[in-house]
Amino acid sequence: MSTPIDLTALKTRQMASWASGDYAVIGTTLQIVGEQLAEACDLLCDEKVLDVAAGNGNATLAAARRGCHVTSTDYVGALLERGEQRARAEHLAVTFQEADAEALPFADGSFDAVLSTFGVMFAPDQGKAASELARVCRPGGRIGLANWTPEGFVGQMFKTLGRHLPPPPGAQPPSLWGTEAWLHEYFDEREFLLQVTRRTFNFRYRSAAHFIEVFRQWYGPVHKAFAALPGDAAKALEADFTELLNRMNRAGERSLVLPGEYLEVVITRR
Repeated sequence: MSTPIDLTALKTRQMASWASGDYAVIGTTLQIVGEQLAEACDLLCDEKVLDVAAGNGNATLAAARRGCHVTSTDYVGALLERGEQRARAEHLAVTFQEADAEALPFADGSFDAVLSTFGVMFAPDQGKAASELARVCRPGGRIGLANWTPEGFVGQMFKTLGRHLPPPPGAQPPSLWGTEAWLHEYFDEREFLLQVTRRTFNFRYRSAAHFIEVFRQWYGPVHKAFAALPGDAAKALEADFTELLNRMNRAGERSLVLPGEYLEVVITRR
């Protein structure tokens, strides 16, 4: 019989990973995803909106720009500080609060819309996180998600990382959130109406070497992976990354453009 996975230990490790580097350097390039998700959810002025695992606040800012009353949450305080700096620069009134996606400190049905862009999908206990999103969303409200797919670039990047630093046995890959089957399993159609659209975010860098340089310095999971591997193992990871990047590059020798497929999901609670 396999040993049950220690989700608490996994979460602690994840928190340390996302707190390392500086995700905001990468996250700000993804702002368009938050804007598109806000439009897909048809956010209205004065609606109460919760951003879960908000990171540096892309969906937070998108909702606040549309006149919503936004609460931005993450379990990494340093990321919330970066979101707060961005909101202050735009004179947007946003509430920032540290919170765990698996145990949101809000009453049932507190929000008109609950958003997460590439955030809640990384929660170790995926079922608990999904149930928390549903719990705090009012009947008739919307849950808006942007989730990387397993087939897209980011899903393949994490698969490559996993070959060099295997996750604990029993850990569920975050990219499950980027599959329609998983979404239908956790958001049953008797209680939720799902709309799923496949979209692409293009990562744009000068070259494979430039991408690796930026992600190795700033993107927590990649930063931690390289730091944990000894010299030859780190070189092997770099070689595998380079192969993946060049294989998925659609710009040829001129530049690096990587199509990152994700699911844009709007879930209406019945």
